[in-house]
Amino acid sequence: MPNVSHLRKWALGLGAISGTVLYYYNAHVNKKSCQVHNSWTTNYIPSVKWDHNWDRRDPKSLVKPMPINNENDENKCNEKIEAKKAKVVRHIFLIRHGQYQTDGKTDAERVLTELGRKQAEVTGKRLAELNLPYSLIVRSTMTRALETSKIIEKSLVNVPVEDDNMLIEGAPIPPEPPIGHWKSEKHFFQDGARIEAAFRKYFHRADPSQEYDSYTVLVCHANVIRYFVCRALQFPPEAWLRIGLKHGSITWLCILPSGRVTLYSLGDTGHMLPQNITSS
Repeated sequence: MPNVSHLRKWALGLGAISGTVLYYYNAHVNKKSCQVHNSWTTNYIPSVKWDHNWDRRDPKSLVKPMPINNENDENKCNEKIEAKKAKVVRHIFLIRHGQYQTDGKTDAERVLTELGRKQAEVTGKRLAELNLPYSLIVRSTMTRALETSKIIEKSLVNVPVEDDNMLIEGAPIPPEPPIGHWKSEKHFFQDGARIEAAFRKYFHRADPSQEYDSYTVLVCHANVIRYFVCRALQFPPEAWLRIGLKHGSITWLCILPSGRVTLYSLGDTGHMLPQNITSS
């Protein structure tokens, strides 16, 4: 009996020591491995990473590098970076023009159809119903876009208006897969640079001096809008022709102060009667 009792005490003592060691391992040594992470952050390597300086306005890229020798230098550098940070959101609405006369021989003859004018009218009313403080309307100088914008402007009174021929229709980049009618590469070579320049002009985070969210409306064309969406979301730009857009549709993107981009809606035509929705 004394031997059994002694053995029992020894076993209990060993169990206590083991439990202590196990607790220490879980609480300290194995602490990191016990943390819970989002599933996509573990053992996952993205094929493409988000470019945080896509608009060349990342605050760190706007500050000239300086030697950091002490804490005071570090504070000065951080202050300069903070001064370059955007504070508000830029909202961009991309409106495709209404249905138009495709048999016109010149741009001046490619005017809106009666249905196209109705589409523009309801699109204008929809934008007004959103009750947003629109900052600017920019319209392509092609006839169908100008007509569409002028109708929309009746619903958005007192909003400044500008014309920009950089927003006219064109062929932004050879699509992948290569579908559609044959087109000489000279069209992509010429139009692509212009459409890319338009993207860089309108798509970027807010200037640090901007104090309030801005809402810009661009009235333009399907190819331009599709390319803009791919570029803004950092999708392969060659995918532009995979996106379908209806006449008078609303595409809404916002650019956050961090440089992240969110697509609120793509080709929205929910404000139209089903029988009035067209794409060609």
